[in-house]
Amino acid sequence: MGEEKKKIIEMRDIVKRFYIGTPNELEVLCGIDLDVYEGEFLAIVGASGSGKSTLMNIIGSLDRATEGSYILDGIDVSKAKDEELSGIRNKKIGFVFQTYNLIAKTNAIKNVEMPLMYGGVAQKQRNQRAKELLELVGMGDRIHHLPEELSGGQKQRVAIARAMANDPAIILADEPTGALDSKTGRIVMDLFHKLHEEQGKTIVLITHSPELAEECQRIITIKDGLIVGEREGGAAV
Repeated sequence: MGEEKKKIIEMRDIVKRFYIGTPNELEVLCGIDLDVYEGEFLAIVGASGSGKSTLMNIIGSLDRATEGSYILDGIDVSKAKDEELSGIRNKKIGFVFQTYNLIAKTNAIKNVEMPLMYGGVAQKQRNQRAKELLELVGMGDRIHHLPEELSGGQKQRVAIARAMANDPAIILADEPTGALDSKTGRIVMDLFHKLHEEQGKTIVLITHSPELAEECQRIITIKDGLIVGEREGGAAV
């Protein structure tokens, strides 16, 4: 990746400790430096306990680093107040989780509208945007279905549409195919590729699967709270 590309994420010396000041103090991230570039499809891989979930939570502003600096799309997240973090999350980051995290008693279109509602977008615009996104992910004929009426793959496609709602700077996908069979997982990965190639989305994929990581442009390997490897993936441009 050349320097001419804009950096969406700049992390320097990110340390995360739990139980600070206690005898069982635990350092989970031990000084992470990470740059992610606009329009990049990046994989972060590592075994359970490597620190990748903690790193994802900090990238997603779900948690704060104990030390270090984090700039997300020009905003210094490390200096943001707690009440500012939820706004940063809502506008800058689209989340896709392994367990979908859809609201159970709410239909697909209302689930997709949720980030727009928090962002103060008017009802008519919310509805229009949600419909367009559900069409984009191939769920235009399921907009009034509840999550319980959808298969795992359909739920994940609704979750991806919701992640796109506020046109975020990055999509953060945490094991997005982890609960799906291989055929359905393929459909979901193809959708990420489509968003990356056709919409120019910056995507950070957290995975333990070497095969999925290989589909990305760049692969970061994390172990024991440190980045221990960085290489191009099979989709490098």
